[in-house]
Formats: sequence, C-alpha cells, structure tokens
Amino acid sequence: MNMKSLSILVISFCFGIINTSYAASSLTRVGAEKSANSNGSIPEWQGGMKQKDKKGTHHENPYKNESPLFVITAKNWKKHKNNLTKGHIALLKKYPETFKIPVYTTHRSASFPEWVLKNTEKNKDSASLTEDGMGITDALGGIPFPQPESGLEAIWNHLVRWRGMFLERITVEAVIFNNGSINSFKSKQEISFNFYKPRLDPNAYDNILFYYSSFILEPSRLAGGALLTVDTLNQSKKPRQVWGYDAGSHRVRRIPNVSYDSPALLAESIRTTDDTDIFNGAPDRFTWQLMGKKEIYIPYNNYQLTSPAVSYEALLTPNHMNPDFIRYELHRVWVVEATLKENSRHIYSRRTYYIDEDSWNIATVDQYNLAGNIWRVSIAYLKNFYELPGTLTTADAFHDLRTGNYHVQGLTNEEPHSEIFSDELPPKEYFTPSALRQKIHR
Repeated sequence: MNMKSLSILVISFCFGIINTSYAASSLTRVGAEKSANSNGSIPEWQGGMKQKDKKGTHHENPYKNESPLFVITAKNWKKHKNNLTKGHIALLKKYPETFKIPVYTTHRSASFPEWVLKNTEKNKDSASLTEDGMGITDALGGIPFPQPESGLEAIWNHLVRWRGMFLERITVEAVIFNNGSINSFKSKQEISFNFYKPRLDPNAYDNILFYYSSFILEPSRLAGGALLTVDTLNQSKKPRQVWGYDAGSHRVRRIPNVSYDSPALLAESIRTTDDTDIFNGAPDRFTWQLMGKKEIYIPYNNYQLTSPAVSYEALLTPNHMNPDFIRYELHRVWVVEATLKENSRHIYSRRTYYIDEDSWNIATVDQYNLAGNIWRVSIAYLKNFYELPGTLTTADAFHDLRTGNYHVQGLTNEEPHSEIFSDELPPKEYFTPSALRQKIHR
C-alpha cells in the first residue's frame, strides 16, 4: 500500500467516510448516488420533485401531513452521533433544554431544469479549474464538476450551483441576542446569475458570476441605503467590486475590502463576508481537502419554516430558531475540510463543510477559531423551489457559540411573497453604480 492510499484509509476511518468510487452509471447527472443506503433510510433516487406551479404567494408544503420519526436532544444525541456534525453536537450541548433536531422521512426532492442537467453532462468532460484554483474555465451553466476530484472542485460546485437565472425578493434579516432582544431590517434584493446565461461559448461570461443589488426598506433610520456587488468567476483576473449608496449624502461610493473575514454589514460581527451564502468569494486563503461522503442529518424540505402561518416572533427564539418549525432529514453529503494556509490571515483556522450530494448546496459548516476550538456554526435550511425547479436555502442561520447570539438571513414568512424568478436576465447596465442611484430615486 502506497502512502497516498494509506492516508485515504486513515482519513476514511477517522471521519466515517463512505467509499466514493462509483461507476458513472450508478450516479445521477449531477454526481449523486442513485441507490438507497444500506437500510433504506436514504431512498433511491427517483428524479427529484417535478416542476409545478406555485399556487398563491408562498409555497405549499408537500409534506405537511408528516410527523417526525424521532427527535434528537441533548439526552440522546450520542445514539445518533455518527450522523451528526460537530457543530450540531455543540449546539445540543450549548442549549440542552431548547435545541433539538426533529428528524423526518428523507425525500430526495432536489431537481434541476433539463437544460442545466445537459450542460452539467458537457461540463464533466470540459470544465477545469484555473491554475491557481481561483476560477473555472470551459464550463457551461450547470454543475462544473459532477464527479469532483478535489475539495476545491467541490466548493466551486457550491459557488456556481443552480439557483435560477434572475430573482427578486423581499427578506428580513435579524440578529437575535442571548437575552432575546432582536435587531432586524428588511430589504429588497435583485440577483442576476450571469453564469447561467445561455451561451454557446462557455468562456463568454465576461468573467461575471453574478450581479447583486440590495435596498434597505426598514427600519426608517436605515431606509434608503443600498448595496451593489459584482462577483467574478476568476478573482485573480478581477476581484469583487462593491458600491454602497449612502442615503444621508445621496452618493454612491466604492466600498473596498468586502471579502474574506471582513465583518458582514449589519450582522453584529457574527458573520464574516465569506460566511454569506454559507461560503462565497475567493477560496485562495484555505487549502481544500475532499474527505469523501457521510450520511448526515441536515435541514431539508423546510416548507413550514417559510409558512406565512409562522410569525417571525414565534420563529426567532433566543439562542436558535424555534425547532418546532424546522425539518431535518438524513442525506449523503460531501465533506470538505478547509484549512487556513500558512502566512494567510483569517479569523477561522479551519472549516468543515457538508455539501448536499443532490443539489450541491452547502447545508452546514463547522468553523474553528485560531486556537482550534469550534466557534461558529452556519446552517442553510433547504427546500425545493418547485416552480424553477431548484433547491435553494429558505434561510441561513449563523451561530456564535461563545456569545450565544445568532444571525438569520432570508426570512420571508410575513412578506407578500417569497422569491420571484424570471428567465429573462436584465442587461449588465442594470447593475451599475449609476443604475443603483436611479432605482433609489424612482
């Protein structure tokens, strides 16, 4: 046995990793295993949820008649520890009286439009990382690496995963302090995923990954502020660009250094910039090791979490969201270990990512401080937006285990509608500093 094989064997033993050597015929077109697991608690792949109309202003829950199979608590977690992340175990220990994990029947509901799957099949033979790993080349709008050979390829699958082409939404973000007090604000966002613009030439994306604009609506003391972000496919060629509109001075200004571990705006230092979307931005400060797969309880099919019948007050309980409205299922996830490079700076020394094999969303991440202790836990609450179709996060929660405070993004329960998707992408002139000012003054 050579040293490489021995290293893989040791990693697999320590992490409980599932063998990931599969024949192509046993995989879905995005690289997930078609078969059920050994005891059938993860079912066989049946094609995911089919596209259907969204009736009303919010999604109907297709699993509303189901009840939890069991609930994991601080008293019984050791029985389930092989299927729990270190972060979720830490939350169970931190909040033994209130944090719990309701586990439901697993539904492999993730699905994609046919054209995205066809592009993914083409990417399997053509897509590649740039030499420095800071970008991808020869990839069409789809999953670039359905059979990843490295942690960096897996993390790029998350960065460019299918989330529609253009979406508009009004959401609420909130910081919930350990004493139960809440700071919240409401904003309108517009996101154009340029990577999914249909083109015959896979390199004709103008190096743009997406355009993002956000306009603060509430509270009144912040209303009128706005942000414009242009994220690139290769940040070695051109880094991210960010502009902000200040309502007081009525000026649009370039904002530098909105990346890596700079504190995210209005998040009370609970979330770093690259924590947003569970991970975003340039990956160059970490080494990325693909550890294989595990069977993990992750938030999935969280339709009740976005129900208009659930108020923000009922949901945003101290220390963590109310678990009575949250659904977990057992799914296979890719495990990627990110370790801070020597001579690189970041507040995290290590991060362990758990990526859903069916959708390539990072479902949860454990984040460690410079002393090597688990510090923060980020969780994405997934569901299928079946009008696309596509699996996206309904809300993201960021937990600080040291302070007991947490931050939530993406709430839509009390808003008139959830995300509105369109297959028509606006021109790039729609996302410029001058256009940002014009939108504010309409």
